[in-house]
Amino acid sequence: MRPFVHVNCAMSADGKIAGADRTQVSISSDEDKARAKGLRRKYDAILVGVGTVIADDPHLTLKDLDYDSNPVRIVLDPHGRTPDEARILDERAPTVMVTLESCDREWDCEETIRAGTDTIDLEAVLEELAEEIGIENILVEGGGETIASFFRAGLVDRYSVYVGGLVIGGRTAPTPCDGDGWVAEGGIKMTLVSTETLGNGVLLTFERAR
Repeated sequence: MRPFVHVNCAMSADGKIAGADRTQVSISSDEDKARAKGLRRKYDAILVGVGTVIADDPHLTLKDLDYDSNPVRIVLDPHGRTPDEARILDERAPTVMVTLESCDREWDCEETIRAGTDTIDLEAVLEELAEEIGIENILVEGGGETIASFFRAGLVDRYSVYVGGLVIGGRTAPTPCDGDGWVAEGGIKMTLVSTETLGNGVLLTFERAR
């Protein structure tokens, strides 16, 4: 059985997650930041794409937890672009790197999964994470192309998005679900299950329509 997948992100009132030049923008309110931190405590693993690693250099850990208590950090990096000095590879938590079968890059990390030829085979990755590491649930935090890949594969069980009181603009600015074309023909139907005001914004939580 594959892990439960929860996508969580923040976007501006005009649907952007960063500036047109990929510069990180503070969108979440203090209340939403506290919620996101608490959310990380509930999941076995936190997953991001290599674009997020290069742009933001996140550590994806909870400061008050040790190596064995922090969620496993997972990076989707098809072509091996993650720098050796990236904070996501530090010793604060275990890290799993996911890349294509053709990529021979090695990192100093807990494990490297190679799955897929042209694109990463997410279903195979989730199965291996469950069977080999015991991952039961994953929090996907971005970026837009990574989120889109999970929607495209039909693997998103829950989607929560905080809409902040900020307008960014720019036709090329990244969105929560980036990439070329539709994620599925006609889109993917989602059911709104809750709304919550958090500071100067609102949290919307959806689950895939059954």
